Amino acid sequence: MNEKRDIYLDNSATTRCFLEVAALMNEIFLEDYGNPSSMHHRGVTAERRVAEAKKTLAGILKVRDKNLYFTSCGTESDNLAIIGGALAAQRRGKHLITTVIEHPAVLEAMKHLEAMGFEITRLGVDSDGLVSPEAVAAAVRPDTILVSVMHTNNEIGAVQPIAEIGAAIKAANPATLFHVDAVQGFGKALILPKRMYIDLLAASGHKIHGPKGMGFLYVADGVRLEPILFGGGQQDGLRSGTLNVPGIAGMALAAKMLCSNLDADRENLFAMKNRLIERLGEIPDVCFNGRTDETAAPHILSVRVRGVRAEVLLHALEDKGIYVSAGSACASNRPHLSATLSAIGTPSSEMDNSIRISLSVMNTMEEMDAAADAVAEIVPFLRKFVRR
Repeated sequence: MNEKRDIYLDNSATTRCFLEVAALMNEIFLEDYGNPSSMHHRGVTAERRVAEAKKTLAGILKVRDKNLYFTSCGTESDNLAIIGGALAAQRRGKHLITTVIEHPAVLEAMKHLEAMGFEITRLGVDSDGLVSPEAVAAAVRPDTILVSVMHTNNEIGAVQPIAEIGAAIKAANPATLFHVDAVQGFGKALILPKRMYIDLLAASGHKIHGPKGMGFLYVADGVRLEPILFGGGQQDGLRSGTLNVPGIAGMALAAKMLCSNLDADRENLFAMKNRLIERLGEIPDVCFNGRTDETAAPHILSVRVRGVRAEVLLHALEDKGIYVSAGSACASNRPHLSATLSAIGTPSSEMDNSIRISLSVMNTMEEMDAAADAVAEIVPFLRKFVRR
């Protein structure tokens, strides 16, 4: 008898760990368990694991090993970049720029700095969730010390023109730092910081089939950051704390596995996403937030179902073993209105009608059809129930 298999379509919230990654981490937990700061053989072996992981990630980004720092997550990487960058550069100015659709890890860091006396400019986006390089450049001033723009929006999958934005920033003020939250983009798109004028880039392990509690930050040559954690002075004193060797090695292996097959995986993800767009588009009063062509992310689809609350649809799908999200799962598990959907002009009456379907390399085309069939079955019933 075949067991019912869950269909997991919430990969922007987190991903299932690759088996190879779990095996590697378990090996390190049990065998290479030394502290990489220790001078004995166990410590040297652990430090070698860290060095190998750093070399792997640096090779993917085409940067030098010394430009990478390991953190506990994407949120910490964003905070270290923004708060640490602002504090280090505040003698040059106290003006920062970001967009209204950033992840809370960026928006809350900006609020923290604002309370400390920094000035924050928050740029709007168009109906596709994109900010124009011209708008960014126009906002840059002589006292602008940092601009933060996410690579891929975690709710609607909008992919910003990062290279063009970076070039515009540097043309307006070469001293302004450019920070990019690449948590949703890393492993799904080719990101090369040096070619894109990126000074600071944040990424996370658990979005790429690696472990939770693991992230990294790229810091370009010549960029100064003030630490936000204090302790034993690990990682050149920028990020104190005992290095998470199993997590670091696991994240690097996951990145290597994804990025070594990037083009083929992107093609497959787009094919599955397009199948969903085709099938779900046949359901009356269903539309999509943001772009649905290949200028958007290959793995994120925001679906607006008029007349049906997102949370209700989410749980109805869950009853069938299909897991999606009602917006971002990164802020909390409490329902809240989406700043991203508001920013792209979603009608106020439809702000609570969108679910996010996010795919991974572990999904299949058969799962797309099963999910579409389930939505097509559930939606008319829910609409009829609401009307009563």
